[in-house]
Amino acid sequence: MKVSTLALGSLSLALPTLAEFSNPVFWEDFADLDVIRVDDVFYYSASNMHYSPGAPLLRSYDLLNWEFIGHSIPELAFGSAYNLEGGQAIIDTCYYDVGLLISSDDTMYVAYGNDGISVAQLSEDGLSQVSTQVIFPTDDAGYLEGSRFYERNGTYYIFVVHPANEEHVLMSTSGPFGPYTRQPLITSAGNPVPNCGYPHQGGIVDTPNGDWYYMAFVDAYPGGRIPVLAPLVWGDDGWPTVELVDGTWSTTYDTPNITPSKTPISSFVAGTDNFTGTSLSPQWEWNHNPDNDHWSLDNGLILDTVTVTDDLYAARNTLSHRILGPQSSGTIHLNISSMASGDRAGLALLRDSSAWIGVVNDGGASHIGVTTELSMGTDWNTVSTGSEVATADLTGDEVWLRVDANIEPTAATGQFSYSLDGATFSNLGDAYALNTSWEFFMGYRFGIFNFASEELGGSVRVNSFELST
Repeated sequence: MKVSTLALGSLSLALPTLAEFSNPVFWEDFADLDVIRVDDVFYYSASNMHYSPGAPLLRSYDLLNWEFIGHSIPELAFGSAYNLEGGQAIIDTCYYDVGLLISSDDTMYVAYGNDGISVAQLSEDGLSQVSTQVIFPTDDAGYLEGSRFYERNGTYYIFVVHPANEEHVLMSTSGPFGPYTRQPLITSAGNPVPNCGYPHQGGIVDTPNGDWYYMAFVDAYPGGRIPVLAPLVWGDDGWPTVELVDGTWSTTYDTPNITPSKTPISSFVAGTDNFTGTSLSPQWEWNHNPDNDHWSLDNGLILDTVTVTDDLYAARNTLSHRILGPQSSGTIHLNISSMASGDRAGLALLRDSSAWIGVVNDGGASHIGVTTELSMGTDWNTVSTGSEVATADLTGDEVWLRVDANIEPTAATGQFSYSLDGATFSNLGDAYALNTSWEFFMGYRFGIFNFASEELGGSVRVNSFELST
């Protein structure tokens, strides 16, 4: 057994390299994933909808231990709604569930669609379309989506999902526009993560020694969609097959035969962020684009109020962090000395059904409160701003706020608590039942917020955020 070192800030742990690994690869919401390899480095990209910056990127040297390295889209420059101006962003159709291929002759293509699958050739710079055509009509396919586009040995493959329990492969030996034939890859292939969904939609990647793997995701609401990994082999007929165990995507497989070129680092462990340095860790994403004139890093995270509202969903500069499953706690240390009357600042369980614990300042007098039953409708606009269900007295300018989140699907609860000394915590309110439906797509997150209900001018300092398991 080899031992490698894991570093997270000042935290250093020894991680064993075991003969087997267990699914999920990590338990955080990284949906619509794709993976590639460049030399001996693997990269993982995912969608994050209206969170900013967009399209998070992870890096690994062994397909199992992953670290955050940044985002592909620094700002969601798609209209004012992405700035929470005039509404909240809604997903446009565009190239639905697009998969990009750069072919062996350096031509860019995309496969996309859910009403039949189409292929488009892009211009040399990738910014416009040269041509497009439907390559697999709905009549032939039924409902398919989640395209991932590959070329291997002169043959073209489009991996597609028939939601949410079947993955199919379209294959063409006649070029990127087909014709294509179809074959199932996996059908109802069990549940490698107990109480979660079937593996589907993801990417394939080869290792430096020529082994292939398929990384898909499983629905794990209320936490979102989390990655699982299995070996993939190619038949003599050119079709791929996922290695199943008794017809099931296994919970465990042999560890990939990869010798990392450097010590693997994992971002998916407990630790504390003291908001030092000149930029936020890429683990953080804002709810819509932030107003960068009203937050800063100065021995902590300074959040000014940006929005006058009674609606957390409409409040700009709410900072989010994925919840580490199946159970973890998020704790913020908050200095409220610069809050103004009417301000609300705290820590939320953020999704289309939300709740929060925070400091409520009314008329200059502050208390700690828990607000529940915030909700969005099917158009992602607010239908309820919630109501305060529990309160506690607050003395002084320092408070610690905590959310204990259990995002295992059969549990799905959050408990709020607070401390005035950072050591002894008291629960506030009952356990909050998390919404386990899939329609919002994204899972629950920890959300740090500060908004005004009367007028702008107040601010808070977040001294630290601690993630613990």
